[in-house]
Amino acid sequence: MALEDAKSEIDRAFSGGDSRGLARESTYAGATSFLRRHYSKDLTGADLAVTGVPFDMGVTNRPGARFGPRAIREASALQPYDPPWGWGFDPLSEFSIFDQGDMAFDYAKVAEVPGRIEAHIAGFLEAGVPVLTLGGDHYVTLPILRAQAAKHGSLSVIQFDAHSDLWPDDDPDRIDHGTFMYKAVREGLVDPARSVQIGIRTVCDDVLGMQQIDARTCHERGPDWAGARAREIVLGHPTYVTFDIDALDPAFAPGTGTPVWGGLASWQAAAMLRDLAGIDLVGADVVEVAPHYDATGATAIAGAHVATDLMCLMLWPRREDAE
Repeated sequence: MALEDAKSEIDRAFSGGDSRGLARESTYAGATSFLRRHYSKDLTGADLAVTGVPFDMGVTNRPGARFGPRAIREASALQPYDPPWGWGFDPLSEFSIFDQGDMAFDYAKVAEVPGRIEAHIAGFLEAGVPVLTLGGDHYVTLPILRAQAAKHGSLSVIQFDAHSDLWPDDDPDRIDHGTFMYKAVREGLVDPARSVQIGIRTVCDDVLGMQQIDARTCHERGPDWAGARAREIVLGHPTYVTFDIDALDPAFAPGTGTPVWGGLASWQAAAMLRDLAGIDLVGADVVEVAPHYDATGATAIAGAHVATDLMCLMLWPRREDAE
């Protein structure tokens, strides 16, 4: 085999040299790094980092989101042959994106996990590298918000979700994916007046001033209206986007712990994410992918596409043709 041919077949997840560029590898072989990006614990030269938090001990129903980061990475191997569609730039070629692997923690010391997540994310922020997180259940977003708010102050949040996660919980020691936003608002991490929840279709009596665009409104008024409204709410303020995969209808993403019918279609979510371009996005995550409840792999594929679009949103202001 010629040397140049051999070079073209090096697994990008492990190869040194230029970390930028599209991947031309077989989707069914090689390491499952996110979008075939380079695995590295070194942030030198990184424009964006991807990390997994495989924690699902805060679920109220079906567990399994601990397998989400691996499933999302595997599904993402279907994408990096071409630039992400609809964005007008090629983040894989213009930027160095490193997959930092998963955060390590002791599964038997659950009480330590929130502090470990907060410190883990703070490490990226201290290095000046924005981070995209693959969950894990939705509780992981709370310590992430603590790290982000410590740097940026009270945040705007765009939350794609079937559930508000605003149910009352004043016990600081409880770890619950259904109350993480309640605690985030109560702790002052999130400014509810400048935040919005999209796709909601479950009842919570007190939403603590959080603005909501429920699923039916998204269907009736359209994703263009919903995306523009969300952008208007957060524009000019440091923003975090958290995407619970159960924001999508179970027809599109059955592999999750608490599926609820009547949700967003994948094309609606894609349109809304792209319409958010230009917001001050300081961080993002996609959570609650539980692949074992979906034999088709569609949920992980959806999660990988969401993560890719979140990556594009985070890098949008820094693209080569940015004004």
